This record gives sequence, structure tokens and C-alpha cells, in this order.
Amino acid sequence: MHGKLLNPPIIRPDGRQSPGAMRIARGVRRMLALNGVSTVSEMSLPDGRRADLVALQQDGVLTIIEIKSSVADFRADRKWQDYRAYCDRLAFAIDLSTPEELIPAEAGLILADDYGARQMRIGLEHRLAPQRRKAMLLRFAKAAADRLHALHDPEFRGFREEDD
Repeated sequence: MHGKLLNPPIIRPDGRQSPGAMRIARGVRRMLALNGVSTVSEMSLPDGRRADLVALQQDGVLTIIEIKSSVADFRADRKWQDYRAYCDRLAFAIDLSTPEELIPAEAGLILADDYGARQMRIGLEHRLAPQRRKAMLLRFAKAAADRLHALHDPEFRGFREEDD
């Protein structure tokens, strides 16, 4: 029993994600985890926006993955271009109902469903400056640690929204 949670709390969606987006995120996170890549979902960025997924590879490369569950979702949201300032690569994750041609050629493309995903192309690399990389890595680590703490102590409400 040492190190295990008894009856760990169920993590519930916060209402920002559609059921389709949640299915895509699950498949993408499974694929990335199988490849040794860690992720944080709905991570706050320094400009106040939230990235759907931030992926950290073992070599320190940071990828922001925007999840688009429909054509309308993609067309309604142009803020994704601002995410380039906070990652080495930008990618989109979609399901089979969203046409691949919609995704900009310079961005990565991941096809996903509830159970897994397949990387169709890797986005163009635009390396972060060292200070920005350090700030993003610290933000990633803090978000992951705070969420792990919340799993072990669900009644604690000491985290600020921007920390999560």
C-alpha cells in the first residue's frame, strides 16, 4: 500500500472541452505517453491563454498541441498562432471527421480517437530562446506538481487559477 492512493479522486472536465475534444486529447496523450512524452492539459501560458496540451519530450522539446474537434472549431479560433511564442513546435490534433487539408502545412498533424493517435507530420521547428524555454519548463513542472498534489489532497484549495 505504500505510495498508492486509496480511492483516488476522479478528475472531471472543467467544462471548456467538448466531448469530441476530450476524446481526441485522450488518444493523443496515450500516444505521447507510449513514446516517453509527458503532457499537461489546459496549461496556462504567460499571456493568459491556455494551451489544450503541452507536450515535453525527453530532450526538452516543447510542443503545443491544439485540439480541433470540428471544422467550425478550427475556423472560430485563430488564437493558436500566438502559441508559437511558447513552444518549439506547434501541432493540431483532429479526428477523422475534420479534414486534414484544413490544418496549416507548417503545423504538425495528429489524427486521434478515444484510444490512440497517429502522428501524420511533425511541425516546423522554431526553437525557443533560452529564457523563454526555462520559463515554460518551470511552468510545466509547477502545473504538473500542483495537479499531482490535488490528486493526493483534493480538499486543499490553495492553488491559484494561473498556477494550474
